[in-house]
Amino acid sequence: MTKKVILTFPVDATDRPLTYDLIRIYDVKVNILKAEIQPGKTGSLLIEMDADPLRIEQAIAFLNDNGVTVSPVSSKISYDDSRCINCGNCASACFSHALTIEAPDWKLQFNPEKCIACKLCLKACPLKLFKIEFSNPESC
Repeated sequence: MTKKVILTFPVDATDRPLTYDLIRIYDVKVNILKAEIQPGKTGSLLIEMDADPLRIEQAIAFLNDNGVTVSPVSSKISYDDSRCINCGNCASACFSHALTIEAPDWKLQFNPEKCIACKLCLKACPLKLFKIEFSNPESC
């Protein structure tokens, strides 16, 4: 099972090897897709975890016990499809193919599980319909 999540680390957890512990203790394969971490500040990691469902559940419990907030990527992404004009600008910028627009209906389709929160859709959308909550103000 593969699960994509955003980890939000409190200030006191950014100097501990918690991601390494996921690999060593829980045998979870971790693919870091995006990182915003600095010692002494809150931080975020967008990761893909690959393991059997029980191990992923145990790994998430371990992270929570260590003060790390674990959120599915889809809970951090919002898109106002009611105002979309289906121009395709965002889909052409989306290299992960989370956004697609295809025949026969030419309507924008969004698959949050493929999203890697690269934020290119934010810049590409002329109507500013996308919001991605990934950064913490303190991490800048």
